[in-house]
Amino acid sequence: MSTPKENPMSWKYCGDQLKRWRTKAGVTREQLAKAACYDIESVRSMEAGRRRPSLKLLQAADELCDAKGMLLGAADYLTPEKFPSYSQGYTHAEADAIAIHTYAALLIPGLLQTEEYAREQISHACPPLDDETVEARVAGRMQRQEKLANAPRVLFGFVIYEAALRAKVGGAELMRRQLAHIIDVSSLRNVAIQVLPANRAAYPALAGPITLLETAEHEQLAYVEGHRTGVLHTDPDKVNVLAQRHGMIRTQALSIEESVEFIGKVSEEL
Repeated sequence: MSTPKENPMSWKYCGDQLKRWRTKAGVTREQLAKAACYDIESVRSMEAGRRRPSLKLLQAADELCDAKGMLLGAADYLTPEKFPSYSQGYTHAEADAIAIHTYAALLIPGLLQTEEYAREQISHACPPLDDETVEARVAGRMQRQEKLANAPRVLFGFVIYEAALRAKVGGAELMRRQLAHIIDVSSLRNVAIQVLPANRAAYPALAGPITLLETAEHEQLAYVEGHRTGVLHTDPDKVNVLAQRHGMIRTQALSIEESVEFIGKVSEEL
């Protein structure tokens, strides 16, 4: 199981050092906030490790406290992670998997997203992410997709619920390009893409997304994700239950050929 860790220890350590240097130099929080163009509460949050200390704050503090680069040097250790902490267990497993089968309920699967779709989704996270984190997350998602083309012996299976195809993420034109991309990817010989129409009562599908993984050692894993949570199951009993549900979902989905035609029709209707 991946455990959410919203405030990395690097944030807390850097914030603590900021406060220690500021106190030693006799610089008030108000002075630092003014120099960095932040409000006092933002500086307080960064010093407490609740918020990632920004490069702008580090630069201002380094100069005010005459730290001679000691504070600024922390910037390299505060680079945003490419993936949310709760999903990092999954992304590591995905990188080494020899088979990946995904059911997506409301969003296009990350491995099939265009860069503009990914950026639109990630940049509208709630609460909002800063620009640096958005770019890091988009880059991470695009990096994951390299496996599709560079690992032809890895099998990919996708079942996409109709709602994900019709949700106008970024508007109709963006979605048309996204759907065209899905059709293009479906031509890869190691990729199977199916659509689950909304008019089919596939009840297990209503419980949310599922991803099944097979490792190089033929271990079976299952991943489920919700609001700011992600669980990577390794227990055979739990994996088996999720595999059964995924199997039922696939039996209700359109064939690969029918799915390509369906996606084309949805694109025309947007």
